[in-house]
Amino acid sequence: MISIKVVEGRRLTNQFIGFPYELYKDDGNYVPELRIAQRDILDRKKNPFFQHAEAEYFIALDERGKVAGRIAAITNDKYVEHWNENFGFFGFFECTNNQEVANALFNSALKWLRTKGVDGVYGPMNPSTNDQCGTLIDGFNTPPYIMMIHNKDYYQDLFDGYGFSKKMDLLCYHLIRDEVPKKMLGLAKKIEERLAARDIIIRKVNFKDIKNETPKIRHIYNKAWEKNWGFVPMTPNEFEKLVKELKMVTTPDLVYIVEDKGEPIAFVACLPNVNEITIKIRNGRLLPFNIFRLIGFKKKVKSVRVLTLGLIEKYRKTGIDACLYAKCFEGAKKLGYVEAEGSWILENNLMMNRALQNVGAKVYKKYRIYQYNLKEIK
Repeated sequence: MISIKVVEGRRLTNQFIGFPYELYKDDGNYVPELRIAQRDILDRKKNPFFQHAEAEYFIALDERGKVAGRIAAITNDKYVEHWNENFGFFGFFECTNNQEVANALFNSALKWLRTKGVDGVYGPMNPSTNDQCGTLIDGFNTPPYIMMIHNKDYYQDLFDGYGFSKKMDLLCYHLIRDEVPKKMLGLAKKIEERLAARDIIIRKVNFKDIKNETPKIRHIYNKAWEKNWGFVPMTPNEFEKLVKELKMVTTPDLVYIVEDKGEPIAFVACLPNVNEITIKIRNGRLLPFNIFRLIGFKKKVKSVRVLTLGLIEKYRKTGIDACLYAKCFEGAKKLGYVEAEGSWILENNLMMNRALQNVGAKVYKKYRIYQYNLKEIK
């Protein structure tokens, strides 16, 4: 008999956060989330996401009272406002290989969302497309890069078994530094020179003046992706929090902005792959000793993730994207990184998929976003 509990109080919150460490204890490709980071994301008072969103968290208990799964039901006013689509979301889904448990979790989440009056649901979102999202459906044989997901290979069966259907696939590209076409790098240099003649300048983001740089980057972020499916504009508070976190992880050699006569029009941000280190922190706890593993991690890791490359629409097809990839290549080479992931890219984003393919990148992981019509609740 499966019982579902709404997560309230410290004990149930600890069970919600702690479940994945037990579920994946024998999976060598799973990278544990740091518990402190998970608490911050889920905290409705700390996370600025919840200034325009709501969430309810659920855990499933088996007949022995042991946690067998978890899920979150989420509403996001910014999504509804941006897309004029009255949809909710589910996320933070983890489950044993048991359709009964999965069904109980899905039922609880979707029934809560129905009380909020939404017409349908997308997921997984943890808690939105500005965070981790999607279910891994292909590419289970390697660990994920920073801020990406690894999950059980039976999750797709659980979603299909309940009646979810595909909404969108997200693609991840793998790139070996020494396989980047030299011709592409030379071409990017010539494009950059032509852009400079038009007062379009590519420069490093000034980390020492990040307070003034942040609104420029946010402007690009919200304009560049506004037409991409699933995009949700970030508020100033959300974006400031994100930049603060990423600033601690990356370096100016991996973050560039493009300006046209001083007007921000594009940027790229790459992150050293700290997952190479945190994969060894199996319990997700930094204290008392694991924190020392992270000291100087940027010099210890060998890979980097191209987290985001944004280009305002009117400047597309100008070669700026190639220039930014070349800048990332130069920065990664300088820092000693030998491989990279470009992720994630919507399967229907032809321009970005082509740009990555042009630099020799190949799809090696695939994630899926599912959808469900709430009128079909079982």
